[in-house]
Amino acid sequence: MIMLLTLAMIIVAYLVGSISSAILICKLLGLPDPRSTGSHNPGATNVLRMSNKATAATVLFLDVLKGAIPVWLAFFFNIEPFYLGLIGLASCLGHMYPIFFDFKGGKAVATALGVFLPIGLSLGALLIATWLLIAKTTRYSSLAAIVTVSLAPLYVYLIKPLYVYEAVMLAGLIIFRHRENIVRLIKGTEPKLNDKKLS
Repeated sequence: MIMLLTLAMIIVAYLVGSISSAILICKLLGLPDPRSTGSHNPGATNVLRMSNKATAATVLFLDVLKGAIPVWLAFFFNIEPFYLGLIGLASCLGHMYPIFFDFKGGKAVATALGVFLPIGLSLGALLIATWLLIAKTTRYSSLAAIVTVSLAPLYVYLIKPLYVYEAVMLAGLIIFRHRENIVRLIKGTEPKLNDKKLS
């Protein structure tokens, strides 16, 4: 019974993750599809470049919820840590490769934050503080995301080590999704947060 419940939650987490708030909100507001504009990434940062802070904040909030709700439910049903990690990964994979939008999704940074939040609010605060510090210092959203998820397993180890392996899996997935950003950062061609015109 538990395995069937876990499998169902993994599937549901992927489907929920596949609901792209950036694409839907942009369509609702008459904005261009974020997959074809700016950085071509359907996430809060690209929506910020295309629109305003309120719209980007809405996208960010909804993307966080996509990761948080399935994992909170998994905690409620006492799902084992390994499978709880798979549920979190499924949410992020849904955001990255959404079945409802031709499998063309975002980087899942906000969704990953949502996945980490049920582990502890102190963990969430550390992750947000790290992202803000790096983003404010460098003006690179992608670098802030890469540094933050790289430190996430360490933060989890210090706060709730039971979930450190799941944190490593999630961090690896997010870093893999940022591989093109890493190349651009090395070449010095990565756009900054305040860049409006992007290729």
